[in-house]
Amino acid sequence: MQAAAGWAPSCHRSPRPPCSTQPSGVKAREAQSLSSSPLAAAGLGAAPTLAWAAEGPEERGKRWGNLGCPQGLAQGLWLPSGLSPRPPPAIPAALQQRAVPWPCRSAEAEAAAPRPGGSGCRRVLKMAGSSAPWIGSAYLFLQSTCKTIALPSLYESSQKKPSVFKALKLALADSTGSVNGVDMLKVHCSHPHLIVQLKFCKQENCRRFLQSYREGVLQESLQNHLQLALAMTTVPLEMELKAGNEHLDNMLKDEDRCLECIYREKPDRLRDEEITELEEYLQSLILHQNINNNLPAKDCASLNSPSLPSPGSSPSPQVTFLFQGQQFANRTLTPDDHQKFAKLVSKKWKQVGRSLQRNCRALRDPVIDNLALEYDREGLYEQAYQLLLRFIQSEGKKATIARLIAALEENGLTSLAEELLGLHSHEDS
Repeated sequence: MQAAAGWAPSCHRSPRPPCSTQPSGVKAREAQSLSSSPLAAAGLGAAPTLAWAAEGPEERGKRWGNLGCPQGLAQGLWLPSGLSPRPPPAIPAALQQRAVPWPCRSAEAEAAAPRPGGSGCRRVLKMAGSSAPWIGSAYLFLQSTCKTIALPSLYESSQKKPSVFKALKLALADSTGSVNGVDMLKVHCSHPHLIVQLKFCKQENCRRFLQSYREGVLQESLQNHLQLALAMTTVPLEMELKAGNEHLDNMLKDEDRCLECIYREKPDRLRDEEITELEEYLQSLILHQNINNNLPAKDCASLNSPSLPSPGSSPSPQVTFLFQGQQFANRTLTPDDHQKFAKLVSKKWKQVGRSLQRNCRALRDPVIDNLALEYDREGLYEQAYQLLLRFIQSEGKKATIARLIAALEENGLTSLAEELLGLHSHEDS
């Protein structure tokens, strides 16, 4: 008892702070105190680890229990240098309740901390992604099953185009329940298909569209609107919906998977200027109908005109144009025109691009400067080629020779204009 009582102050020393290291001098002093402590009187001597190895768990528990030594001493015992560490002695169950949680935060905080892949982590990810807008894109392929009706040809016709566009706009509005539920970015004519590039800005609208498409409501609505707009008895249609490389018709029953595919495909372009013109024309037509309520629907439909003027927009293709006092037939640019322009325009390709950009959204700043930097190593030919390629891809059928000739004349490139028109004049500009 005297030995135990004499050891009590050293035994109940303050525990070392968590996550800290003891200086080597402190370890040496502690080791020296152990060699002259009551441990020697208890029979452990200067090398307590050897005694631990010789005794059984029950004997070690009794010995430590008789000494009244807490659990912390055995677990935090510092040994003199040169001694091999041994497992700590078994601690009685009654003393195990006095253990301090390790590391330094409490057991409650440790349990509440989120684990990788756990629900807490998922909640954080969900909150982080909730602020991003839901935007997706898809392509709607349309084809008439009637051999006498070619939708691309109808859309390419300047007289029929507004009517086809109106039918598309109304049918899409019916499918989502809102005029702005889905945006048309561009309409492509690829015989025999009419391909509509769609943009969705809300998941709810996209879900309604998918439901309408799956149930055949969209198909029926578009057939009815085309029948009225084109004054035809019937316009039978086939539809196909794609998002990237995925054919959504094969997975329409799995609505969430369709939404995921559409969300994964982000729009790769802005709205085409032609779509903006057609929408402005449609709005003016509706306004005109509201003012003249006494006009029958067929008279309002007859208001469709070949040209759809819009401030700052590109003009509709002309039939002919004047150059140096001569009449020339207008046409879309050909690959041969493309090659000649890139070969002969030289350093003035940027000036021509700035003339074309007035009525071409795809060439607006900083697109031209970016092309100059991106294709600087390839040289002037590639820079000019990429410029005209952007113009042709954006404008489609409206990328005409008349617009390019006007841009060349504006920048003094008369000889290049004559070359494109086949006049074979090689005078310097």
